[in-house]
Amino acid sequence: MFTYEFGTIEWLWDQETIQVNLPGDYEEMYHGNHKEIVTLLSDLGSQGWDVASCSSTGNWLFWTLRRHRS
Repeated sequence: MFTYEFGTIEWLWDQETIQVNLPGDYEEMYHGNHKEIVTLLSDLGSQGWDVASCSSTGNWLFWTLRRHRS
């Protein structure tokens, strides 16, 4: 049986503010638009992360990420 670990990305697109939270108290803030979001998701994908869900309203998008725990 395998388990997952989870992380999140929060993007306020009109302010171009991106917050990434990953296991181990990892938190980073970025400034960016669509291009940076695509790059960030691609980089995390190469590390085994995939998008489990995405929610949005107004100027806000929130992704829940997951990857298999080794």
